[in-house]
Amino acid sequence: MVKGGKGPKGRITLKVAKNCIKITFDGKKRLDLSKMGLTTFPKCILRLSDVDELDLSRNLIKRIPESISKFKNLRWLDLHSNYIDKLPASIGQITTLHYLNVSNNKLTSSGLPEELAQLKNIRTLNLGLNHLDSVPNTLGTLKELHEVGLNDNLLNAIPKSISRLPKLKKLNTKRNPLSTEEESNKFLDSIKRLENLYLVEEKDLCGPCLRKCQLAREKINKLKGTASSTSKKVIFSNLVLPNSTAKESQEDWR
Repeated sequence: MVKGGKGPKGRITLKVAKNCIKITFDGKKRLDLSKMGLTTFPKCILRLSDVDELDLSRNLIKRIPESISKFKNLRWLDLHSNYIDKLPASIGQITTLHYLNVSNNKLTSSGLPEELAQLKNIRTLNLGLNHLDSVPNTLGTLKELHEVGLNDNLLNAIPKSISRLPKLKKLNTKRNPLSTEEESNKFLDSIKRLENLYLVEEKDLCGPCLRKCQLAREKINKLKGTASSTSKKVIFSNLVLPNSTAKESQEDWR
């Protein structure tokens, strides 16, 4: 229990919440209520809706109310490590959000509202460590996304629209029941996209960097060859066609 902080059943007062507001290094107001033993979303903090960042992580919260949309200036929302199984549709109204972390909860695919697609400014979205067996294709419309966490879920496939987001730098899909082919294709697609973004001439690279690029390309070509070997016939370019030289020297062949 935080000293003087919580009321009955893991609740806090407005006075305590005000004392939990901190100023970040870039001058933003952060309301930090992490690790407070909260069992419900504290309604009193709706009176502090002018904060820029809200941290409710590592509590015992099961439900986020629709009133979360009152945080009109929110750019950073951390809800990780709670017991949330559904996000409110109104979360899509917080269009200022740059960062949303709901990892390590009880989220199912039906608990992801379509309104997430309205978060046009979001850059980091962490949905890892939940119970998702699919994710909405509409997440592929969030063109500002830099990082997406989908690790430790129940996903059999990742929408291609997500792996092709123009600004995506990190896509974590570890520990999902994805097929090997799916993972290989995702890897190739992401490498191709990055190559297009960072094309340089060999003369502009130092020796170690050039060698690193060459090794990466060899790895790509090897993976491509493995993927295509099952679908293409093997061609032996040095074999002589029948009825040509062999026909002219039949005795030698015998």
